[in-house]
Amino acid sequence: MIDTHSHIYSEEFDTDRAKAIQRAKEVGVSHIILPNCDSKTLPQMLALEAEYPNYCHAAIGLHPTSVKENYLDELALVKSELERRKYIAIGEIGIDLYWDKTFLDEQIIAFQQQIEWALEYNLSVIIHVRDSFRETMEALESFRNKGLTGVFHSFTGSLDEAMEILDFDGFLLGINGIVTFKNSGLANVVANIEFKHILLETDSPYLTPAPHRGKRNESAYTLLVANKLAEVYNCTLQQIDEQTTRNAKSLFAI
Repeated sequence: MIDTHSHIYSEEFDTDRAKAIQRAKEVGVSHIILPNCDSKTLPQMLALEAEYPNYCHAAIGLHPTSVKENYLDELALVKSELERRKYIAIGEIGIDLYWDKTFLDEQIIAFQQQIEWALEYNLSVIIHVRDSFRETMEALESFRNKGLTGVFHSFTGSLDEAMEILDFDGFLLGINGIVTFKNSGLANVVANIEFKHILLETDSPYLTPAPHRGKRNESAYTLLVANKLAEVYNCTLQQIDEQTTRNAKSLFAI
């Protein structure tokens, strides 16, 4: 299994990060992908990757909720990092209108600029969408048929939205603990999507799956997501593991 989205470098793990990573290894998580947020998160993310080479893999990007007045400075840092070294992906990028719509125009500019860099550096993108599906798809439209690949992280949309994403070609859907929430309806949507289009993720420390809702999430809980998907698809855990691992390795060239 591969946890394709974990902020395990965050301060929520400062007291037991090594133990959390060991727990992930013990349940069969073979890789953890670390999406960046902004200049503040970059140092601890890179430190964790250095501590666990070939296990923790850093992505670089500017998160939409970090797009503020200084977003051009933040974008300049992303570009300098892309020039400095190889990253596994560009992310976490996208559009978020849940918290604040003040910088919508700047979010779109930052999103599209980072997509252009993804194409330039031949990297996949990790896309954050919250209350912004239509805006996100409109921002992506000019990149159709240009070879862009990536994942819609923490997918929670409708079946129609899933089909619209998959019709774009090159994108997968990141499924996390939300699929275990009884009232989310996500399991019913996912059941109608072939799991060749699915990636496992946790979004640690957020979105903790049942039965641990309300507690801190961690990469070991990738197993709980995989178990739920095996139930949804009426198949074995091994089948989910093998297919989603292939999907992740293909997308991120691990």
